[in-house]
Amino acid sequence: MAKYYVQCGNRSVVVEAMDSQAAAMHLMDLVMKPHGWIYDDADLSDGDRHAHLAIEALLTLAPEIRVSEQGLDRGDATPLGTPEILLLWHQTMSGLSRLFRSAGLAPKPLRELTAS
Repeated sequence: MAKYYVQCGNRSVVVEAMDSQAAAMHLMDLVMKPHGWIYDDADLSDGDRHAHLAIEALLTLAPEIRVSEQGLDRGDATPLGTPEILLLWHQTMSGLSRLFRSAGLAPKPLRELTAS
């Protein structure tokens, strides 16, 4: 796996990942971990959950995530849309939530999974 330097506004992370999109997902996961509780609230729809995350992203993240294999603050970094990466993260978390429910597994709050 390659080493990626990922930035979004004043947030950055250096991570090994399969590709630039996976690296951007790692940064999104770090930022959105505190909001994992929304996947445990049965009263919220997937649309409500995504709207909550979108508002948080607008308040705390830049419009794009920049990914480079060369270093931080690079002009040639690959730009990825924050809303698109946020949607992928939301879809992943929603899928995990459905998987636990449909498998009949003892409920484990997703906030516990995202805390590790």
